[in-house]
Amino acid sequence: MAVDELQAIIQRCQILEEADFRGEDFNLFQVAGQKCLEDGYAAQLLEVIQNEKNKVIIKNMGWNLISPLVRCILAYKQEDDKREHCLKILDQLVQLCNPKELFLGLLEQIEQTSGEHVCPTVMLLLQPLQTVLLKLQNKKAYSVGLSLAMIMNQLTPLPVPYTKQQIQEDKLGLCQCCNAVVDFAKPFVNEVVKNMEKSSEYNDMELKEELLKFCMKSLKYPLLTAQLEQLEGIEEHPFRHFAAEITDILQDIRELMPLVFLHHKGRRSYWENQEFEDIERKNSADSLACLSYLMFVHHFGINCFPMVFSPSYLLQCNMTHIEVLLKRTEESMLSKGLDLFQSCLLRMEDNNLLHQYLELRDFINVPQVLVKIMILCPIEHLRKKSLNILQLFIDKFDAEGKYTLFRCLLKTSNHAGVEGYIIRNIKDQVHLSLTKARDNIWFRGHHLISLLDLVLLLPEGAETDLLQNADRIMASLNLLRYLVIKDCESDNQTGVWTTLAKIEKNFLKPLHVGLNMSKAHYEAEIKNKKENRREANNSNTVCSLTVSEEKLPAMTTEMQLQVLHSALFTFDLIESVLARVEELIEVKVKAVMDENI
Repeated sequence: MAVDELQAIIQRCQILEEADFRGEDFNLFQVAGQKCLEDGYAAQLLEVIQNEKNKVIIKNMGWNLISPLVRCILAYKQEDDKREHCLKILDQLVQLCNPKELFLGLLEQIEQTSGEHVCPTVMLLLQPLQTVLLKLQNKKAYSVGLSLAMIMNQLTPLPVPYTKQQIQEDKLGLCQCCNAVVDFAKPFVNEVVKNMEKSSEYNDMELKEELLKFCMKSLKYPLLTAQLEQLEGIEEHPFRHFAAEITDILQDIRELMPLVFLHHKGRRSYWENQEFEDIERKNSADSLACLSYLMFVHHFGINCFPMVFSPSYLLQCNMTHIEVLLKRTEESMLSKGLDLFQSCLLRMEDNNLLHQYLELRDFINVPQVLVKIMILCPIEHLRKKSLNILQLFIDKFDAEGKYTLFRCLLKTSNHAGVEGYIIRNIKDQVHLSLTKARDNIWFRGHHLISLLDLVLLLPEGAETDLLQNADRIMASLNLLRYLVIKDCESDNQTGVWTTLAKIEKNFLKPLHVGLNMSKAHYEAEIKNKKENRREANNSNTVCSLTVSEEKLPAMTTEMQLQVLHSALFTFDLIESVLARVEELIEVKVKAVMDENI
């Protein structure tokens, strides 16, 4: 019987001095204790451990029971008496065993767990581990750091609950576990705070540094991925609570403001290997971006935020973080970047952001990344939100800033829809320039002419794909029509009349030629399709069609004809606006000539 075997080993060891315990004794004790647990004799094992005569034996050998003990506790149901006995054994081991050996034993159990067992194991061992760490005298900071790092490394592979239902179910226990880890860290936070209060020149930075590493890891996982919006029906959002606790720890150890504002100075690197240093830098960038999101969007830690910074300075501080988030493809991170960008912009008044900010790399990079999201993001609401934020960004700049940004986006977007959108913005700015009392030199005269050189042209002349560039071409024609109507040749405020010959050469005439070529091509295609349909005597014949050098999905002949007719309609629309523009130019020129006569 397992209990008898254990009693025999205990009796033999009771007569030995502590220094005389051999490796064989440790092994026999572990095997017998494990057998007691597995055979259901936890109550008897508890009596042996509680016996005062066995105190020295348990102090030296008890930590060997951690592994089987954890397995049994996790295997028993919550209401099982045997589970309660095992928990009491664990509590006794924490009180009696050598702290150093027990610490390694507990940490080994956390390291060996995986999958669905991670959170239950961590939750079970957090309190014992905390008690043991508080007993340690030497290398406490290192041990605390090792514990927190091990726990976070085990949690990181787990998927973060994102939807309301997933958060409520908390299938793997991650929500509960994260908040338990914060409670585990609190005594050590309090120790750092107490030491800092004792002396303004607090020099023992090791424990503080370990807590800072924990917070940085927590910002990257799970907070960077987590859904942090307040959800209806969830009274206390677990991840919002976790975020509040992490920012509180940073505030308590006096690291919150330095991280928010002094991140550009960088922290000392501990890596000689460049690859490891790059990984650490990336992880740090993700964590800092998440921290800024928490503070400026959800206002965690805002109570200690100094209210002396201008909105433009806050935007400047956050542009690096915004770029980091917007370059991610995951919905949770991408939406955080958009929210942070929007939050910073909404603090500012329109037309107040100085053009000099565009000399900073981030202020050029971010709108270009935003354009990529507008074009490529598969999530519709994020594409729409990106467009709204781009407009918000444009609105904040002064006139020269808008002018510079328009030039940049026209040169870099490589997308007809985006270019058309920017050209419509240019038209709005020209309108303001012509109708407002204050003089705006950036959207009239030689500055505007320089901008029109980018707008009123066909990228590949008459051979430009008009269908693919329809948005840009229509916006350009509408801008030109507006300029001709609003600006008299005698006034020539915009300068358009002095450059009319250049516009006709680079834009209007090539457009005429391109329209004629495109219409002829598509009309020929329509004729061929109709003839083929008659020959096949089947309107549902599936064919392939190539438009703009791209092969369209298989379509019936009828569907192909609809596409071709739609293209012809687009060409007719462009042609009608073009004719109207040329008519207006002719009328204005004739009127001036009549006046001169």
